[in-house]
Amino acid sequence: MAFPKGFLWGAASAAYQVEGGYLDDGKKENIWDHFSHEKGRIMHGENGDVACDHYHRWREDVALMKKIGLKSYRFSVSWSRVLPDGVGEVNEKGIQFYSDLVDALLEAGIEPLLTLYHWDLPMALHAQGGWLNPQSPAWFEEYTRVVVDRLSDRVKYFMTFNEPQMFVGLGLQVGQMAPFDTHSTEEVMDISRNLFLAHGRAVSVIRKEGKQAAKIGMAPTGDVYLPKSEDKDDVEEARKASFALNPGFFTLGNGWWTDPIFLGRFSESAVEMFGDALPKFTEEEWALISQPLDFFGFNAYQGSVHYPISPDGYQDYAYVGSPRTTTDWGLTPDVLYWAPKFMYERYGKPILITENGMAGMDWVSLDGAVHDSCRIDFLHRYLLSLERVIDEGVPVIGYTQWSIMDNFEWCHGYDKRFGLIYVDYRTQERTCKDSAYWYGQVIRTNGESLHEGAAL
Repeated sequence: MAFPKGFLWGAASAAYQVEGGYLDDGKKENIWDHFSHEKGRIMHGENGDVACDHYHRWREDVALMKKIGLKSYRFSVSWSRVLPDGVGEVNEKGIQFYSDLVDALLEAGIEPLLTLYHWDLPMALHAQGGWLNPQSPAWFEEYTRVVVDRLSDRVKYFMTFNEPQMFVGLGLQVGQMAPFDTHSTEEVMDISRNLFLAHGRAVSVIRKEGKQAAKIGMAPTGDVYLPKSEDKDDVEEARKASFALNPGFFTLGNGWWTDPIFLGRFSESAVEMFGDALPKFTEEEWALISQPLDFFGFNAYQGSVHYPISPDGYQDYAYVGSPRTTTDWGLTPDVLYWAPKFMYERYGKPILITENGMAGMDWVSLDGAVHDSCRIDFLHRYLLSLERVIDEGVPVIGYTQWSIMDNFEWCHGYDKRFGLIYVDYRTQERTCKDSAYWYGQVIRTNGESLHEGAAL
């Protein structure tokens, strides 16, 4: 019962959720900058103009990461901070910010895990049609080239896209997230085609122009169904459901994005659903899209979610009075057993858990501490499930807790607190929660402390 040597114990953030520095030092707007300023978009009328002010307080934040004992830190680059117009002239102060951050992480003994795109398309490109524009793969290639040229001498781990299920499905199909657009199925097919090609072109740049041997993946999410029992038939039914597509929300499914990228073909469910209406690729384009990756990243929070969610019943994992986080997500630790198992058996790549965590009711107590015992219990249960699948032979290379600190939680504003570090947004004061100290002990013992009595 042991996590492998060199396991990447980490935590994560995303540029727009933590950086702030709205238009500082030459940065221009991205879609979240722009649309969060529109009335009615974000809870309480909030935005990420300041967020956690990580753009100015990154030294303090890296020191806290070192204090916790992180072995890795997953962050994203703000495209419009590096290339304010999306293409063209590089913003030297913007790219220097990330260079300085990477240097500080390495000095602290923390491996940088860099995500190229975490939902923040430059407004200049959105005005040209965004991901619907057939030039978007070339835009993304140019942006990737800038990041690789400046950072790949020190950054080894790259992820192309975070959760295309969300920024396409919710942002471009049903209009619930920035840029709050709704597109037809035919248009979403075109968007998907462009994203597949953008991913492939970015991977080629990293492979060919990187200054050291890179580890490349992506960070999708998706519904993972938990079997009713470990009976063979129940497991197979759950596996099949985990890769099937929902006709109304096909972009949210696992197989829609990952089968083309990891298997070089559309999933059986996609072919059955759309047939000849699927995007067309040449043999050369398929080879570009599906060139080998080094790991399969996956963001996993809960199991067995149906879309759309019915308000008059329960999901398969839930029951009357079942435990839920403040995002109304269920406590389903077995998802960190079944998700890696299903994904490894289908795609054959080492697994990196790129996000996992919970939003809780956190506040600074009278004694000055943040006592988030529910988060400790949550992480304890999920990590035991992850350890189980590792013990059974599934290669898992790391676990990334979401998130390193409380931050701007998209359309929820600042109401949902996921962090290991509490942020008082009025003062920007940081406080390590009890879970941060607990997680630090897990890291120091490489998971052995998970078996030392109860979570507390």
